[in-house]
Amino acid sequence: MKETDTIENDLKSMGLTLPPFPKRSGNYLPAKQHGKCIYLSGITCKTNGQIEYKGKVGEDVSTEDAYYAARLCTLNHLAVIKSMVGSLEQIKSVIKLVGYVNCRDDYQDVPLVINGASDLLIELFGERGQHARCAVGVSSLPGLAAVETDLIVEVK
Repeated sequence: MKETDTIENDLKSMGLTLPPFPKRSGNYLPAKQHGKCIYLSGITCKTNGQIEYKGKVGEDVSTEDAYYAARLCTLNHLAVIKSMVGSLEQIKSVIKLVGYVNCRDDYQDVPLVINGASDLLIELFGERGQHARCAVGVSSLPGLAAVETDLIVEVK
């Protein structure tokens, strides 16, 4: 097995694949590289341009489903990174993850939802995947998405 295939093989062994490059929904770049850091724009839980998990977490979407929505956001980020640098093996370190959860004012499990993204990053990258993080509950997200995340990574 070549080193360049390791992360994607790990994804496959987990039953996961990278989705197609996510479609933009506004006038912005999906990511911008500055030096060795890639700053990824917010990505909702989409597959093929369609939001998979819609509505308020704790009402329309369960905490467990929202956890998987956060994982889907991360897979979309990884698709963007791969398109920029050619291989996920080029990720030296995950620096920061910010997660937004569309939820009721009294919803208290926002960190559990964003663990879906954090857990996937650490499962795939080990120590390189450990990151600083912010998990925020919000009253609305684009397209009524349940979860959106943004990410900063350092590449080799």
